[in-house]
Amino acid sequence: MEKSKKAMLLSLLFMGIGQFYNKQYIKGAIYALIEVITLIFGIPYFKKSIWGLVTLGEVKFHYVNGKAVFDHSLFLMLQGIIALLILAIIIIAYISNVYDAKKNANRMEYKKTTIHDVLDRNFPFIILAPAAVFVMFIVLFPIIFSILIAFTDFSGPYHLPPRALLNWVGLNNFKDLFKLEIWSGTFYGVFVWTVIWAILATVTTYFVGLFLALLINSNEVKFKKFWRSIIILPYAVPGFISLLVLRLMFSGPGPINDWLEAIGLQRVGWLTEPGPAKFVLVLVNMWLGAPYFMALMSSVLTNISKELYESADIDGATGVQKFRFITLPMVLYATAPLLITSFAFNFNNFNIIYFLADGGPVNPEYQYAGHTDILISWIYKLTLNQQQYHMASVVSIIIFIIIASISAYSFTQTRSFKEEDLIQ
Repeated sequence: MEKSKKAMLLSLLFMGIGQFYNKQYIKGAIYALIEVITLIFGIPYFKKSIWGLVTLGEVKFHYVNGKAVFDHSLFLMLQGIIALLILAIIIIAYISNVYDAKKNANRMEYKKTTIHDVLDRNFPFIILAPAAVFVMFIVLFPIIFSILIAFTDFSGPYHLPPRALLNWVGLNNFKDLFKLEIWSGTFYGVFVWTVIWAILATVTTYFVGLFLALLINSNEVKFKKFWRSIIILPYAVPGFISLLVLRLMFSGPGPINDWLEAIGLQRVGWLTEPGPAKFVLVLVNMWLGAPYFMALMSSVLTNISKELYESADIDGATGVQKFRFITLPMVLYATAPLLITSFAFNFNNFNIIYFLADGGPVNPEYQYAGHTDILISWIYKLTLNQQQYHMASVVSIIIFIIIASISAYSFTQTRSFKEEDLIQ
């Protein structure tokens, strides 16, 4: 039998033996220690944790001799997820142990490796391993937890731990969201407004920012730095402060309605009627977001070669033609990825919806949502106000699928993505 196959089989039987066979004693001892700890402490721990994840507890809340006795479903779920992540790390270590034994057996035939060689060869993995573990527990752990909640009945008032045990319900929450009228009507209404809002918020801020950048960079405008500073000021102020001030200004007895009344017009329910409330949201978002794109596009415009415009002038191109065939393509080429991320940001732009209108005015046909609520603000109300965690989790998964799909597809279609190898 070849030496590499023999080392691989030995590592399959027990972690580290293949390394001992290759005379890599320190590495073999580390692998063997991992398997010993797993066998002694891991098996009982994994058995209990997986049981908790599968059953979510069996002991209902009750008192025994004045002491509360219960299984906490959420804690059992958390412990189960942690156990699965640790198990994944052990499996990765097991696979790497087998692969390492086979790979180094071949090398040992020609050259005896030292500890320094091993450390030097695995330096990138040693450095990246803590970061990978950190990402696994800080990023993956909450994502897995929120996804699993979507498949339970975690909701108030009758399914809240520790007073009650949670149950796995499969895809019932997804079916209820799309088929039960009490949920589907709200979901479709909020979803349509979320898409409209994301498109309007992105397009208005992007093109108003482009217009401001073109205006300020034109030769006729003097004191360019002054105008840039004035326009960028809203972006420099903390957003929620601006939103709270604007909320007061657009309120019923606010100064804007006083001004309208002073010039003989009627007061408008800016934040109490659906149409005006949506208009105010788009307008305020444009005021807050356009300066960012103006600053960004000003730098893009300054990098466009003047020779292009001079050639266009020689060919007799008009100002509109120069904008259409030179300026706009160059700006879109440089900022298309940011345009996509801006759409994703506005799809989940919770701050402006919550601080300015609080999702209002109230829509009596919706379940826990107002006329201007978008999906993310609806999730907020479902969780913190109504304790409908299971439905909030389902909506979160849908948002993730939509945003991830649109972003991935759009990024791959941009020229900057296709021609990234040309960028030096």
